[in-house]
Amino acid sequence: MELFELVTAQTVPEAVKAQAKSSTAQNGAEVRFIAGGTNLIDYMKLNVERPTRLVDINGLPLDRIEKTADGALKIGALARNADVAQDATVKEQYAVLSQALLAGASPQLRNMATTGGNLLQKTRCVYYRDTATGCNKREPGSGCSAIGGYNRMLAILGTSEHCIATNPSDQNVALMVLDAVVHIEGVKGQRTVPIAEFYVVPGSTPQRETVLEPGDLVTHVTLPKMPSGAKSVYLKLRDRASYEFALASAAIVMKQDAGGKIEFIRVAIGGVGTKPWRSTEAERALLGRAANSANFRTAAEVALHGAKPQSQNGFKVELAKRCLTHAMGQASQSA
Repeated sequence: MELFELVTAQTVPEAVKAQAKSSTAQNGAEVRFIAGGTNLIDYMKLNVERPTRLVDINGLPLDRIEKTADGALKIGALARNADVAQDATVKEQYAVLSQALLAGASPQLRNMATTGGNLLQKTRCVYYRDTATGCNKREPGSGCSAIGGYNRMLAILGTSEHCIATNPSDQNVALMVLDAVVHIEGVKGQRTVPIAEFYVVPGSTPQRETVLEPGDLVTHVTLPKMPSGAKSVYLKLRDRASYEFALASAAIVMKQDAGGKIEFIRVAIGGVGTKPWRSTEAERALLGRAANSANFRTAAEVALHGAKPQSQNGFKVELAKRCLTHAMGQASQSA
């Protein structure tokens, strides 16, 4: 780990001003916000992240979980994952988010990790973490060692010839099906970004992962009110039962009409995409159809259409289909 300066922000504008001095908000940023530190410190120890200045934002009033006047739920960027997972409203009305958070990391990490930090969680690609190897995300132009290398855990959706790193977050797969909105304060003022537009696929610039610009601070996310009667499920498949990243995961929100047909559906997949992967194609395949296993399997096939497996992760195609099919079945039974 290299030497760095630690400063404490007393206000949001002060934090924004401090980070805006960085040339980027993406990989390689010279100035970083720090809150829980569960991800950033890890990568600083590996010399993958080498900021010269950290801006401590833990003192900012951004940790509340509260309902808004229009019935939505506002979750502060500094709300700890453990608090969000156990919040009564989240458990009752946004169960998929509580389930996803509790499926991730360990109790100790969830006590420290924040909503905002989790939004920006880094890939677990071994080559991104190893500075002795080529990685276009960490060092643009150095190549992608994962292509043809160890890629069992890596992405099959949204990849490019420059990067196949997987987004590892559980939280963000759930936020996709909840139509979360990310609220940002930056040097040009406040703005909102639907989470479906917050992440970018690697293309030829894998070092860029989100739409954030220098100075941008995520202040909170809002979750719109769910349709009355909608049920949600998060299912995660992994090599071991705890403290492990997903090989494939599925987040589903479903509502059926009185006749058993699907009248509201949201589908997202984790562990297989270069970003949390929303499948609007699968949603269109299900909308208005009967909630049965045949239609669930058809939707899963649609969701994985276009998957591009690598030398070691071809099994993820069928695994993700089965994960989706099973999660849809669970959602239909609870609906």
